[in-house]
Amino acid sequence: MHDHPFTALASVPVNPRTARVHEEGWQSWSPSGAYPLGARPYRPANANWATMCYRPGATVPAEVFQGEGLLALDPGDGSPARLWAAVDPTGSVPSIRLSVRDGVAEIAADGPVKEWTGTTVQSVLGDWADSLALPSPRPAPTVWCSWYEYFTAVTEDDIHENLRAMDTLDLPIDVVQIDDGYQKALGDWLTLSGRFRSRAGIADTIRARGRRAGIWTAPFLVDPASDLAAEHPEWLVRDPAGGFAHAGRNWGHDLCVLDPTHPGAAAYLTEVYATLRTEGYDYFKADFLYAGALDGVRHKEVDAVEAYRAGIALIREAIGPDAYLLGCGAPILPSIGLFDAMRVSPDTAPHRRPEADDYSQPGQDSAEFTGFARQWQHGRLWTNDPDCLMARPAVETRERWAAHVEATGGLMASSDRLLSLDQWGVATTRRLLTGVAR
Repeated sequence: MHDHPFTALASVPVNPRTARVHEEGWQSWSPSGAYPLGARPYRPANANWATMCYRPGATVPAEVFQGEGLLALDPGDGSPARLWAAVDPTGSVPSIRLSVRDGVAEIAADGPVKEWTGTTVQSVLGDWADSLALPSPRPAPTVWCSWYEYFTAVTEDDIHENLRAMDTLDLPIDVVQIDDGYQKALGDWLTLSGRFRSRAGIADTIRARGRRAGIWTAPFLVDPASDLAAEHPEWLVRDPAGGFAHAGRNWGHDLCVLDPTHPGAAAYLTEVYATLRTEGYDYFKADFLYAGALDGVRHKEVDAVEAYRAGIALIREAIGPDAYLLGCGAPILPSIGLFDAMRVSPDTAPHRRPEADDYSQPGQDSAEFTGFARQWQHGRLWTNDPDCLMARPAVETRERWAAHVEATGGLMASSDRLLSLDQWGVATTRRLLTGVAR
């Protein structure tokens, strides 16, 4: 649990009408953005979403702003923007709080931070990222992804249909990425669902058409009904109170957590990714990664963030340095230096508004809010993934969503049944994919 005492850091006079506070959320889906002092920042609508989309255990008092490892302030009075940032962002991520009393912002943190100043909130965040001196991310491929049309019901025949349509429509798609639905269960990654015949066979078909094969996994999630959970319960992270650590509830069932510090689980992770790589997949979307950094009892007595980074390192070693690795649902600061690209927002959706107005939930509004606020990460920490373009007629306000994706300049991925696109949809998809630096 996240229960260190908070220490006062600074008192900053502010203009209550024009000041803005940037909260950096814990992971990809955690709402992040700048708020006026009178706003109520987005908070979890229920306990399940608190676990799956926010920083578990980091409750925030009312009338308080809180960033996880990063919190920035524009005082609104012409004085410089100020940033409080984790000293060791990949090892220790303190919570940083700001409250306002009588025109003064009081800042406190529960761990070591360093203060930065800059002209604007976005520029000082960029300055901090530049100080990490990471290598520039390599150019991202263009992608077609099955998720936002087919979801978990995707079939092998759906992939073949869209593969043919890419040629018919002359779309510059480098990677054909199979998303959730090919596998028997979460954790049983190498066992196919009944809707797929051959993982290696479909990779061969994709590559024979001059494209690259990509695949989705959620490496740290395990379905309690999976073969893995039944055969190797010792590979799962345990709760200190007994039973298994709980990563939330999705797909209609509870979620357990794989422990990559267990030698057997580590060997299994390596086997999964080495097998997929051998079969011809060289683009990997690793999702629901927050689970790897949840607190719990592991085989080795290591910090949860250390266990998470070790698990990602195992995956990278198995897929090799040339494979492309996209993170999603991932703790942001602990992921620095590990990924080629990173989802920087909640999921988009065919609809605008997220459920219960919880801006961690799928929706174009929530994806735009956090994606825009994290634009400073693009090209510095990784290539930003704003989430997929959906350009088919059935998508609500598709023009506005396409404009957001295009404006980010980040990873460009189409996620329509390509034959369902009308003239505008085809032209927009082609323009966005063509506009990427190749």
